[in-house]
Amino acid sequence: MKRLHLLLVLLLLAVVAYAFKSYIRRAVSPGDKTVSQRLEQFGDAARARWKPYFTQAQSVYPPSRVKIVAVKDERQLQVYATDQNGSNRWIRSCSIRAASGYPGPKLKEGDGQVPEGIYPIESLNPNSLFHVSLRVGYPNEFDRARAAKEGRTDLGGDIMIHGGAVSIGCLAMGDEVAEDLFVLAADTGLTRLTLIITPVDFRKGKAPPKEAKLPVWSETLYSEIKSQLTGLPPPEPK
Repeated sequence: MKRLHLLLVLLLLAVVAYAFKSYIRRAVSPGDKTVSQRLEQFGDAARARWKPYFTQAQSVYPPSRVKIVAVKDERQLQVYATDQNGSNRWIRSCSIRAASGYPGPKLKEGDGQVPEGIYPIESLNPNSLFHVSLRVGYPNEFDRARAAKEGRTDLGGDIMIHGGAVSIGCLAMGDEVAEDLFVLAADTGLTRLTLIITPVDFRKGKAPPKEAKLPVWSETLYSEIKSQLTGLPPPEPK
């Protein structure tokens, strides 16, 4: 029986390794590309994919500023461009291929939650385990302040918007969309990007489900998110 059990375990490991072989290969050999090399590799193709969206929105590429809205319950990532006159234009919506957790903010390492709040994009990773990625500035000052009041110390981190279709706590967008976002961020400038992660689209009058276990301070957090969403036109229906 012990030998049979061992064979079954080995077979299971082999199946798992095959299913995730591309991710294992990337983890073992993530590469040594620079941001500039990645832009040379797929920058022109990504800009060509962006062009019809910016043309339809009557917006200039690269824009003065970019706001990215990730709506967790809809699994949608919405891209907005701010022109020099300050007007915000919806450019494009992309499907989130994978994201873990439930409505509510991230509270600690290992909870599997996608954060909620307003975040910068801290850096670009040209050698992500999942193709390329944008590093989210979690935790932010709001997250740290609430954690300090509650005595929470291990808030987690390493939250990314990346390629592929597997994610725990991050937003997996598929490789091509990850390339598009990578190039857009590089061309616009990281200091001109803002990421808004929200449980629902408050512009539609939605609210998190009543059964969601939300912190007592979630109303304050969601008020800040609603304020950021003000002035951003809802995406046009397909």
